[in-house]
Amino acid sequence: MSEQDIAKSSTAHAVDAVPTTFDPEDNDGFRVYIGEDKENLISRFYENKYPEIESVVMVNVRNIADMGAYVSLLEFNNIEGMILLSELSRRRIRSIHKLIRVNRNEVVMVLRVDEEKGYIDLSKRRVSPEDVRACEERFNKAKAVHGILRHLAERRKLYLEDLYEKIGWPLYKKYGHAFDAFKLAISEEKNTSDPIAELDIPQDLKDELMIYITRRLAPQPVKIRSDIEVSCFTYEGIDAIREALFAGMALGTDQSPVKIKLIAPPIYVLSTTTLEKEIGIGLLNQVIEVIKEKITAKGGKIDVKMAPKAVSVKEETELQEMMERFALENEEVDGDAPEDE
Repeated sequence: MSEQDIAKSSTAHAVDAVPTTFDPEDNDGFRVYIGEDKENLISRFYENKYPEIESVVMVNVRNIADMGAYVSLLEFNNIEGMILLSELSRRRIRSIHKLIRVNRNEVVMVLRVDEEKGYIDLSKRRVSPEDVRACEERFNKAKAVHGILRHLAERRKLYLEDLYEKIGWPLYKKYGHAFDAFKLAISEEKNTSDPIAELDIPQDLKDELMIYITRRLAPQPVKIRSDIEVSCFTYEGIDAIREALFAGMALGTDQSPVKIKLIAPPIYVLSTTTLEKEIGIGLLNQVIEVIKEKITAKGGKIDVKMAPKAVSVKEETELQEMMERFALENEEVDGDAPEDE
């Protein structure tokens, strides 16, 4: 078999691995990758190959030397930069290892960029707390965009940089951040044009992109919980407590119903599920106020043991275990019943 035949055979096998919806002979400007080492999944986040001077960027510390720290610029394809020793801190440096550590991410300011020699000088001491917050927010959004495009490139056997050229960078340019464009694309309030529909890419690629955007960025329900003690020792007692709790539950909506569970008298758990954490917290605070108004009018009282907050799966598991333990302790066991005469 000739070298030409071998090349054709190898190409044929590679084409078989490419989704049938993408014709390798007519792929609308996208290069199809036939290797197995995933070099096609490498790309910088932004269109500029190098950061601008005085911009703030996220880096990862790779090595600490006498002159400073060598770092990788995470948003710019891990190109190397250096934080000079004099730019690490405004204070006198007693130990460089207390200021910066290997493998830790840092927010730094770009001082100089020499594209010909590849030198990038950075500063940590010139970064303000506001710079850190803004950079972390931008970086986290850019990571989400990168993850979506990288998944699409891997699935389609395409070059990630091509996807950035056709999708990511045009959205960054028009919407300020591609993440904001992705969020707008899945928003129910579409008063403006659809960012994805405007892209110059095949329709089947748009459809698949929307699937990944929805999967990664669609709002996820958050559980809000509060623990309270409600007691009333007046004549109306139990009825007063029940009335107060039902009045609180009535504030729930179809989107955010309010549930109340008894752990063990007089401790109750209020909970709701919502897409907006602050709205859910506000709702439970209203519920607590209504319960307080109702129960105090009847001579009872309420004590908030845990203010409304978003809870984790671990906290919910611990609550369930606590409720099961109380239920088990309240069950009758052998020997509790009176003996037959």
